Amino acid sequence: QVQLVESGGGLVQPGGSLRLSCAASGFTFSSYVMSWYRQASGKERELVAFITSSDGVRNYRDSVKGRFTISRDNAKNMVYLQMNSLKPEDTAVYYCKARIRGSDYWGQGTQVTVSS
Repeated sequence: QVQLVESGGGLVQPGGSLRLSCAASGFTFSSYVMSWYRQASGKERELVAFITSSDGVRNYRDSVKGRFTISRDNAKNMVYLQMNSLKPEDTAVYYCKARIRGSDYWGQGTQVTVSS
């Protein structure tokens, strides 16, 4: 059974940094694209970044380019999101997602709050 468990969220001041982690199990992790999404209160869930399986190609939404970095460690079944220069508008619940054979699997989410 697929399991995705996020950690690393918290309260941070504007300009600060956080690193989110996602621990994956129950599937052949290295074979699949992994993504980070976020959902702010009252808004739709949106893609933040993804990383491909074998070649490690990365992409980001425009609002986080240059500030966030997605990475993966296939030996540890982990995916990370390094977030720098955080802004209040980054406040959201952040979710790890895997797409496996046409179906999406989600973690429980971790709250990131950027505020003074």
